[in-house]
Amino acid sequence: MTQYFIKRFLSMIPKLLIITMLIYFGMELIPIDPLTRMMDPDTLSSMSEAQLEELREAKGLNDPVVVRYFRWLGDLLHGELGYSLTTGTPISKLLAARFPATLELCGIAIILAGIFGILMGSQSARHKNTLVDYGNTVLGLVGTSVPEFFFGMCFIMLFSMRLGWLPSGGRMTIGKTAFFDRIEYMIMPSVCMAIGLIAYLMRVTRNSMLDVMHKDYVKTARAKGEKEGQIFVKHCFRNGCTPVVLVLIGRISMLVSGTTIIETVFNYPGMGMLLVNSITEKDLPVAMMTLLLCAIMVLITSFLGDVAIAFLDPRVRFGKEGQS
Repeated sequence: MTQYFIKRFLSMIPKLLIITMLIYFGMELIPIDPLTRMMDPDTLSSMSEAQLEELREAKGLNDPVVVRYFRWLGDLLHGELGYSLTTGTPISKLLAARFPATLELCGIAIILAGIFGILMGSQSARHKNTLVDYGNTVLGLVGTSVPEFFFGMCFIMLFSMRLGWLPSGGRMTIGKTAFFDRIEYMIMPSVCMAIGLIAYLMRVTRNSMLDVMHKDYVKTARAKGEKEGQIFVKHCFRNGCTPVVLVLIGRISMLVSGTTIIETVFNYPGMGMLLVNSITEKDLPVAMMTLLLCAIMVLITSFLGDVAIAFLDPRVRFGKEGQS
């Protein structure tokens, strides 16, 4: 098993290398001159074309794209992330300010999805073919078919503009930095992110519970005279939740990578919003590092999901070559 984990971890290295190549060469296709982009108009107008060309040569901008890629990759390995073309701020500071915001949002969304998805799915299984089951099925269809941004706009119109219960955007009130002071700003975006995952987990939970409820040990418990509620909690719920937890862990990477739209709708200052702003402002160094960090987050969450599956699922067995 240890060998399997080591191989899974080392397999992230070539994936990450390919991702850096796609990001860098993809950004190179955008027709933007970083030299003129970082200079103010007055300085740029006072320089001749020969001076600009000399400055490009000095900064290595005329080097072949492959040379520039490996220079950029070497800077990354030394912890030099570069600077923003628009503000001159170190990119490391921008990421350090936005990264915790996205983690908070994803964490709350995962908790909400786990609680409500498992609860609604288990109740649908327990009350199969009743109004509870049919109602949850309808809610599940709505949750999977309606886009997240539509829920976001509806929430803003209802809870912010009409009722005034929650702020329409942002992350915190000026002067308040405590976590619980930020909760009201995270309620709507985290719920919007969780809706689709809740609907998916609800279907998985329902099917898993129904499968467990027809197992022989459940029938044996009924034959012994145990109460239906005890049977459901002791046998069905506990055994039926294991595959649901594995599915939830496996979907974390998709949740992390899908924050851009929700953060844009709610003007939430996270990684997704930083990516949108950097692309809009043609700040390529910031966009490249934001994409790279998002990719690293997806790879890490995927690896942690594999680790959790190996420990939680008793059916998983690893051979000498690390295959399940």
